[in-house]
Amino acid sequence: MNNVERAMQRVGFSVKQGVVVALVAAALALALLPPAGLSAAQAQILAAVLVTLGLWASGVVPNYFASLILFAVVLVLGLAPADLVFAGFGSTAVWLIISGFVIGAAISASGLGVRMAQVLGPLLDGSYARMIFGLTLVAMALGFIMPSSVGRAVVLVPIGMALAARAGFQPGSNGRIGIAVTLAIACNMPSFAILPANIPNMVLSGAAETIYGAHFGYTAYLWLHYPVLGIVKSALTAGMVLRMFPAEVAPHVVAASAASDPANRSAQLRVAGVLLVTLLLWMTDSVHGVNAAWVGLAAAVVLLSPGFGVVTPALFKASVDFGLLLFVAGALAVGALVNSSGLGALIGQGLQAVLPLHPGGTAADFAALSLMSMLTGLVTTVPSVPSVLTPMAQDLAAASGFSLQAVLMTQVVGFSTVLLPYQVAPLVVAMQLSGESLRALARVLWRLAVVTVVVLLPLDYLWWRVLGWI
Repeated sequence: MNNVERAMQRVGFSVKQGVVVALVAAALALALLPPAGLSAAQAQILAAVLVTLGLWASGVVPNYFASLILFAVVLVLGLAPADLVFAGFGSTAVWLIISGFVIGAAISASGLGVRMAQVLGPLLDGSYARMIFGLTLVAMALGFIMPSSVGRAVVLVPIGMALAARAGFQPGSNGRIGIAVTLAIACNMPSFAILPANIPNMVLSGAAETIYGAHFGYTAYLWLHYPVLGIVKSALTAGMVLRMFPAEVAPHVVAASAASDPANRSAQLRVAGVLLVTLLLWMTDSVHGVNAAWVGLAAAVVLLSPGFGVVTPALFKASVDFGLLLFVAGALAVGALVNSSGLGALIGQGLQAVLPLHPGGTAADFAALSLMSMLTGLVTTVPSVPSVLTPMAQDLAAASGFSLQAVLMTQVVGFSTVLLPYQVAPLVVAMQLSGESLRALARVLWRLAVVTVVVLLPLDYLWWRVLGWI
């Protein structure tokens, strides 16, 4: 890195520091002088949340430190009970992440990731573009059979990193970053268009059925969302990655490695067996009713068990990132605090008053409803968007002229448009598993959000009209 680049980095960091200082000052003013319509407690919670979001977005301090600040401020000031603030630690999301780290460590340590990369390599490593598009298609296909974004990342990221090494991409190189970002997005974004494939979809489905008796069919949901939000958006993402992180696959000869060591074949078979059973149980959760997190936890127990498992105590300590767990728990706490304090409803009402809605069912109404969902996710994080906006859907339908079902479905367009990684925990987990920086992912996400608003929103509106939804 030359002196000019270092100077630019220092200037960028100073600007971020200045923005955070201004945000903290504004938050203090908000907490001390609550505006009309907010109680003192609501103003203080909003101030704490805004500072936390600012710290996460800027990266001035580590994400886990920002979460700890949130926990300390809320608990010391008595703004919420501890069981609400720390509810994230009891969430299935956190335990799925823990089990995901163990499964990922087992895949890497046993050499199974390298072995699978050797199998996939001839199909994918002809060129960098072929590798990016091929991994995107594999992740999209896995979205139909595995109902967990974290689970998909746990399986595919170690394989992707082994493919990157096979192609000659070193840590921090464009090629390795490109593969990591591709898998982080492809394991998560297309699944917003598959009803049972992630948490926000299921929250929306449950809230709609509870409040309005509305039921979403799997096929209708898929046909409405997947062509644009799944296929077109994934193709645009792959093209964006190729443009932002150009690379060339190096000529290589696959050398003997741990994957071909007979001593490791037994470990690979054990890990493959556990992974196969885990995948089958994840795929059939609607039959046996066991949550994906508890299936993953059982798999982690087996992989950690002395004698049979392959993850040693030292490897377990090295593979589980407690800082990431604090960050995820903080993100879940933000959603819980915003909803329980009533701020979520106020945010939704405020957006409804600002964004233009007219009873005509126009493209402007479609864009306004989608943007409402997208902007709400910036404050509440994506999993909480349906619980904030669904109770307002009937009023929004009357204001826009759309049907209730159409208004509910615009939430998907909005909350699948992610501006920053902190909004969706599985994105952060995937990048952590890859060992690459979140900043690269953030650069792609906000550009993808711009493309979504400018290109995909109008395209989606036309597709909905073709289908007769609006």
